[in-house]
Amino acid sequence: GTMRLGEEEIEIKEGTLAHRIYGERIIRERHRHRYEVNPRYREKIEEHGLIFSAESKGRAEIAELPSHPFFFATQFHPEFKSRPERPSPPFVAFVESMMRRRGLK
Repeated sequence: GTMRLGEEEIEIKEGTLAHRIYGERIIRERHRHRYEVNPRYREKIEEHGLIFSAESKGRAEIAELPSHPFFFATQFHPEFKSRPERPSPPFVAFVESMMRRRGLK
């Protein structure tokens, strides 16, 4: 595959978990990989419940499974921009989700 390296603009679909997590329609995140979802299979995958809630240049960036308490997968590396005093939104959302499930929030 093609190496994706560096920061890219990503468009998030409204009404998705990604949109709730980031609170914005456009984000910028960093990549360093050669992976992507094969576009030939996207429709078939979505027929089975997985949704692709964000894209960059026509490529899937975030996948969600609405039937699951917290299924949130990214193609980019949210850890690259995460800092102790400003953790990346997906990490905060994951911890908050677990706290709610435990009745701690």
